[in-house]
Amino acid sequence: MANKVVIYDTTLRDGSQTEGVSFSTEDKLDILKKLDHFGMDYVEGGWPGSNPKDAAFFEAASKLELKHARLTAFGSTRRAGTTAAEDPNLKTILESGAECVAIFGKSWDLHVTNALKISLEENLELVRDSVSFLKANGREVVFDAEHFFDGYANNADYAMDVLEAAASAGADWLVLCDTNGGSLPTFVNEVVQEVGKRFDVPTGIHAHNDGELAVANSLAAVAAGARMVQGTVNGLGERTGNANLCSIIPNLALKMRRSITATNLELLTPLSAFVAETANVLADPKLPYVGRSAFAHKGGVHISAMMRDPRTYEHIDPSLVGNQRRMLVSELAGTASVLAKVREFGIDTEKDEGRAILEHLKKLEAEGYQFEGADASFELLVRRLRNGIKPPFHLEGFRIFVDVSGTNVSSEASIKVLDSNGLMEHTAANGNGPVNALDRAVRKALERFYPQLKEVRLADYKVRVIDGKDATGAKVRVLIRSTDGKETWTTVGVSTNIIEASLAALLDSMEYKLLKHSNGVG
Repeated sequence: MANKVVIYDTTLRDGSQTEGVSFSTEDKLDILKKLDHFGMDYVEGGWPGSNPKDAAFFEAASKLELKHARLTAFGSTRRAGTTAAEDPNLKTILESGAECVAIFGKSWDLHVTNALKISLEENLELVRDSVSFLKANGREVVFDAEHFFDGYANNADYAMDVLEAAASAGADWLVLCDTNGGSLPTFVNEVVQEVGKRFDVPTGIHAHNDGELAVANSLAAVAAGARMVQGTVNGLGERTGNANLCSIIPNLALKMRRSITATNLELLTPLSAFVAETANVLADPKLPYVGRSAFAHKGGVHISAMMRDPRTYEHIDPSLVGNQRRMLVSELAGTASVLAKVREFGIDTEKDEGRAILEHLKKLEAEGYQFEGADASFELLVRRLRNGIKPPFHLEGFRIFVDVSGTNVSSEASIKVLDSNGLMEHTAANGNGPVNALDRAVRKALERFYPQLKEVRLADYKVRVIDGKDATGAKVRVLIRSTDGKETWTTVGVSTNIIEASLAALLDSMEYKLLKHSNGVG
């Protein structure tokens, strides 16, 4: 089908080359299952001959029953001075059991003469022999023409000769690689069209993001006739990354109206989050479509219009890609913003009350508070202003002791709290630093009254100096993200004392959990 575009995921190979990312075999298997469930057509698992971890992955992956994805092994054309049948790298690829093989070869004459140090004709023979060998062994062959666009710009005839060598040997796909990521969409579109005129073999695009154009170049290639798009989830990859499939897929399906196998787009945002978590990298909140900020609205004018018609400031319905709309509140907000946010909490508020909340919010933000990333603290603030909740506990006081003995530094926190019936708990705890000791003491004291708080744990802790010119006397803003294993929430505290700011955010976190445990009050 001419309108059909095949999605080729290389997160497990190209994505693993991201600085700071290292997938274990178990990680790769988990991601493979998610990619298959999402509906990726091809999943490139790695280079079986390059390391023991990839070899172990293919052995384990061969036992899985994939529903959609065609598992693909990656490798290079044979070495000079041998034959494909004798090349150990190609033998290992065949032994991986993968039915599809992506083989890359040089298409830039500069690389042939300067990197491989062989003749241009010998490089063509490397390509022909390698592709022919893999086809003779029953494999589907995706030929990746490495540095194709740079090669075409330098010597178009030779770049085309490399594709001819692969096509004549039986390659099933001719993938044009913008390996250095420096091409422009207009050039990509022009070159893909020229390749399409010459070859009947379907073409693909593999773009890197060094010019921040990988997504644009991929879409330009599809517009010019490319039928395969290669990329990674979240744009993971070497240097500045690969083409981001989380942007390409919805653009293809929703904007270009192309047919793709992965029709369950509502799984896209969860897939993005899963890969980020497995890669142990912070998910970029500003990623289009799947980022936490992709459908976050802060300006009062924007939110006022959004309340009338979401199309005014959203290019798609966020639920189409599994994301959600978020209304942020700050000193830039208007009454409409506050009312919209409060309704997210299930609270009906009149316009006058919304203005009062907004004025209070602006005063707090002038003091250094910031609620756009701390929804839990903002909900508690609103409910307190409306007298919708009674504090479930009261802090009577606390003390912090820091003991220095040689090179050892230890901290102890002592705390007194009263529950809603006036019962007191006075307890202490040690910790790795004063904040950690305080955290443990608070939990120890409150868990006596509220056992459900045992479920809560600290997921993230951030400190921001608000006004650095005041040096060590500056105010700090502390953001605490907590989780009970099911939900996650963020609270904020501000003070010139980092311990006091931390305690405020920590107590809000505990109170928010109790609020939700009681099924919401107000």
